[in-house]
Amino acid sequence: MHTPGFGGVASRCTYWHDWDMQALLTLADDYGTLALGLAFLVMLFAGFTKGAVGFALPMITISGIGSFMPAGIAIAALILPSLVTNLWQALRQGPGEAWGTLRRYWRLNLVLLASIFAFAQLVTIISDHVLFMVLGIGVTLFSAIQISGWIPTISAKTGRRLEPLIGLVSGFFGGLSGVWGPPIILYLLSQNMPKRESMRVLGISFVVGSIMLTGAHIRSGLLGPVTLPLSLWMIVPALIGMWAGFQLHDRLDQEKFRRATLVVLMLAGLNLLRRGLLG
Repeated sequence: MHTPGFGGVASRCTYWHDWDMQALLTLADDYGTLALGLAFLVMLFAGFTKGAVGFALPMITISGIGSFMPAGIAIAALILPSLVTNLWQALRQGPGEAWGTLRRYWRLNLVLLASIFAFAQLVTIISDHVLFMVLGIGVTLFSAIQISGWIPTISAKTGRRLEPLIGLVSGFFGGLSGVWGPPIILYLLSQNMPKRESMRVLGISFVVGSIMLTGAHIRSGLLGPVTLPLSLWMIVPALIGMWAGFQLHDRLDQEKFRRATLVVLMLAGLNLLRRGLLG
């Protein structure tokens, strides 16, 4: 991925023992203290949204942080917060329920793992413009479908057959951008799944994908001496936001908040398209 200035950032923090505040200071020098502070606020809001509706942390993060930092840094920033918040979401109803869900959806998650690993290797070689366009189209299309109220109807038997394809499509977007939720969400909606179970299934698929994405980007070099510390620091606002979002999830009307979230995602998708078209 072509990220202007990104190589220079990494070259000035070359030792892993410098991961502490030096990495943040390096980013602040390159992009400004205001941009770094805004990045933490974006992650706080993304965590809140995920706690409230069960998804959208990667989409909000990459659109928000990607507005004022290179796409590579935005993707790296969301990797570890995604992993930690997904674990919390998946295990909220207990490890037994989580294990049962993992066994039930093993086809989807196995293909998701393999495809995330494969497509993640392309991140360092494709341009920011292409990445923003691909993700922007995906997020905007998903949001528009949801806002329109259209929900596909798929039988349980057909759904099982489609799970590998859903895992492949999800993994394509996930490997390139760290966002693989929309195809899975549409699939779960087509099954008319209860809210609690849907949150758990999403959490499991997000955990599986996050583990693979972390490993893939350590291998690709996207998580390095500067971006790994950034991703670690981003766990803090993500967890605070998610805790607050859980309080809302348990109390307020979910349909109204879901529609408001979709409007935010639509704006995020359009912003990604703007970045892809105009830079």
